[in-house]
Amino acid sequence: MSKSLNSIYAFNYDSKEEFLHGVIAISARKALEKEKINSLEKLSDYSEKEIMQLHGFGKNTMVKLKNYMKENQVCFKEV
Repeated sequence: MSKSLNSIYAFNYDSKEEFLHGVIAISARKALEKEKINSLEKLSDYSEKEIMQLHGFGKNTMVKLKNYMKENQVCFKEV
């Protein structure tokens, strides 16, 4: 049974969803994807306020995202 589940997973795998996987919730990741933000470099072109306006972003998600960005030495655009 596990063999077929692995096959299904491999078939449905989408590398675009890899960005921030395990860092923030899928609704927030999809909001970023909709805005074509798929890298930390692109994310750094936005202010924290701009990202907070997207669907799926709240205080907890922003804390997780900012911590991840700090670990990777990236920050939001200053307004």
